[in-house]
Amino acid sequence: MKTNGKQQMGRFSVDVEIANNQDLTRAKFGTLPPAKVRRQTIRGVVDCGATRLVLPQALARELGLPIKKKKVRVRYADGRQVMRTEVDEVRLFLLGRDGIFTAVVEPKRDTALIGAIVLEDLDLLVDSAKARLLPRDPDYVVSEIE
Repeated sequence: MKTNGKQQMGRFSVDVEIANNQDLTRAKFGTLPPAKVRRQTIRGVVDCGATRLVLPQALARELGLPIKKKKVRVRYADGRQVMRTEVDEVRLFLLGRDGIFTAVVEPKRDTALIGAIVLEDLDLLVDSAKARLLPRDPDYVVSEIE
């Protein structure tokens, strides 16, 4: 992300694959042909100041992601607060790692927003100076427990 020609600290773009995890499960068990799994690679903005995964509404619809019953309250950087839909069963693939997440759906967004929860779950470190993500350990996800 650039503002006035300068890279915003802690914000940069990466390609990320998003898939419907229910489709992936059905394909795994042979009830859906693998070619029918709904998935798409889109541009994702890594934002160290964001918490959650946010997806464009058009993508959530296209992938048929299940909508959760309760909406979530979101707070923007400018202090505004609104209620948004949340979807489930989002399978995210990034740098050879993957995880299943819920995501906030943003109506007018055209990129994914990748926040701290996703980065921590995939054990990816942010190198803001070089605008890139790095696995903490290239061979393993490191889980810190008690």
